[in-house]
Amino acid sequence: MSQSLSHPALSAADPELAALVGAEEQLQADTLRLIPSENYVSAAVLEATGTVLQNKYSEGYAGRRYYEGQQNIDQVETLAVERAKAVFGVEHANVQPYSGSPANLAAYLAFAEPGDTVLGMALPMGGHLTHGWGVSATGTWFRGVQYGVRPDSALIDFDEVRDLARKERPKIIFCGGTAVPRTIDFAAFGEIAREVDAVLVADIAHIAGLIAGGAHPSPVPHADVISTTTHKTLRGPRGAMLMSRASHAKAVDKAVFPGLQGGPHNHTTAAIAVALREAAAPSFRDYAHAVVANAKALAEALLARGYDLVSGGTDNHLVLIDLTSKEVPGKVAAKALDRAGIVVNYNTVPFDPRKPFDPSGIRIGTPSLTSRGLGTDRMPLVAEWIDRGVQAAAKGDEDALTVIRGEVAELMAAYPAPGLPTA
Repeated sequence: MSQSLSHPALSAADPELAALVGAEEQLQADTLRLIPSENYVSAAVLEATGTVLQNKYSEGYAGRRYYEGQQNIDQVETLAVERAKAVFGVEHANVQPYSGSPANLAAYLAFAEPGDTVLGMALPMGGHLTHGWGVSATGTWFRGVQYGVRPDSALIDFDEVRDLARKERPKIIFCGGTAVPRTIDFAAFGEIAREVDAVLVADIAHIAGLIAGGAHPSPVPHADVISTTTHKTLRGPRGAMLMSRASHAKAVDKAVFPGLQGGPHNHTTAAIAVALREAAAPSFRDYAHAVVANAKALAEALLARGYDLVSGGTDNHLVLIDLTSKEVPGKVAAKALDRAGIVVNYNTVPFDPRKPFDPSGIRIGTPSLTSRGLGTDRMPLVAEWIDRGVQAAAKGDEDALTVIRGEVAELMAAYPAPGLPTA
């Protein structure tokens, strides 16, 4: 790929940066990307993020701005809002949050006071930093209480959730997470939240695309507020949204602006609108179901090779592998697989005896490879590569990793990635 052809103005103005962009394009084209929070956006989404909408300040909301010249910007944001409402079937949508963490923080600002109790999934069990974990601002400014999973099944322990909610009386309950391979029971969380008069925030950042495509149940009937990023399975730009019932619209909007941020990133809003238009197409539904089918097929192939999977498998896009029985730490395996052209992330597993920066597991997912067109017939090969890579990591066999990298690049060449320039 030539960065001079793909980015002529950038190449002329800053050859050093253009070369790095070109190198990243090549890396994304040649490697098998298995990080479940990553994906490929369409060329249309990429174009939208680079438009002159970048040039405009637009503090406020459509029809209620603090700057003039919003004739087009208001229409862009309204398009994104209306498409979000239609795709997810919600009464209200705010498309201005800069990313997932600020979106979650806006929920705190809207529905809690500093020092209030918040109930969320513990980070080592699959939750997110912003669900009240201690090292996060949300765990510093609020009193975070965590629930976990059952030791025998690695499934959410709803008895514990209910007992903690009754005892602690949280203002907010978060459900969702970053390493939850099973279907989230939004109805069960909703019942508990209503019992203790808590606001239920469903963080669907990882599974938003699956929900939009009908491949995962929706939280809409059960959650007061829905928080999501717009990338990951939704295949949009790196942004976020907050959706809610109409009764919470004013509180949500006030928390986002002026509560936490100033002018929205209009170029990102435009790209969100494009991604939501794509998510409304029948082909997106096929993609979402294919993501799940691929993840299940990959999990089955790994189980057949003797791998221990947290919860025994997956219902969504994500597989969490406990490498303890393979006697290879997760970090060692992840770095070796990266050298083999297989991009994963090392990850804690429930009740992990190892430290978070050197954990026992790796986390993999199928959104990116599904966007490239790989199907279930290729998942046994992917599992074989992972297995060979882990074995090579255990032996320190760099030659084996080099061989795998060549095989990966050869297969990837047959499945061009959306949005990447062609040679």
